[in-house]
Amino acid sequence: MKLLMLLFIFIYLNSQELQKAKNYDNSKHNITNWYMSEKLDGIRAYWNGKELLSKNGNKIYAPSWFTKDFPPFELDGELWTKRDDFESIQNIVLDTNPSSKWEKITYNIFEVPNEKGNFDKRLEKIKSWLDKNPNKIIKIIPQLICKNETDLNIYLKELLDKKAEGIILKNPNLEYFTGRSENILKVKKFYDDEGLVIGLNYSNNGEFKSLQLKLNNGIIFNLGGGFSDIQRKNPPQIGDIVTFKYYDLTKNNKPKFASFLRIRKKE
Repeated sequence: MKLLMLLFIFIYLNSQELQKAKNYDNSKHNITNWYMSEKLDGIRAYWNGKELLSKNGNKIYAPSWFTKDFPPFELDGELWTKRDDFESIQNIVLDTNPSSKWEKITYNIFEVPNEKGNFDKRLEKIKSWLDKNPNKIIKIIPQLICKNETDLNIYLKELLDKKAEGIILKNPNLEYFTGRSENILKVKKFYDDEGLVIGLNYSNNGEFKSLQLKLNNGIIFNLGGGFSDIQRKNPPQIGDIVTFKYYDLTKNNKPKFASFLRIRKKE
């Protein structure tokens, strides 16, 4: 019991709570003069001044040359290559034996954790540092002022036409905060979620039909859409965690029009 308590304390003290976005709802959120930026579909990474960690606090095994010229202060951002390239990014970043493919990765900054002042002032810290210490790996994600709902929809369509994932909206007037908040919102044409594979369903002739998934809220449903012919011949297995997209919830709170996206690798 004492050992477990010490382990819990160690994990707690070494964990880093980051900002988390809620879903945008135009009926309840006033985003006039908020900042909007492209939501990059990569691997989130927190730089603690010494090493890169995943959003869950696990070590990211980046090559030493990748981080050797990083600043001595905290950063929060996305490890990314290009749009519509998540599978490649995941394979590169989550490999415990870093390969030369890291040359394709950039670190795209959207926050400077624990810096004083509003969002502009926090970003100014990394901008000023890069002015004095140019770095081809570190990029700052452009932030645009969102004037109104029309402005948001125009930008969203522009990004989706380029196969981007969506938009992040952020209240720029606040001091740094952590946790899931109404002051940072994600905007997409669909929702996504993850589920644990607890079963596989097959037809009478032995063909794969669907996965039986269990969500974090305990909901169990069958996911049968979005699989390629190759994936149907070699589907995810029990114990895998898969990401899927959906467009709404049924009256029983099950994802509607759900479609498989990918197997999530462990971070």
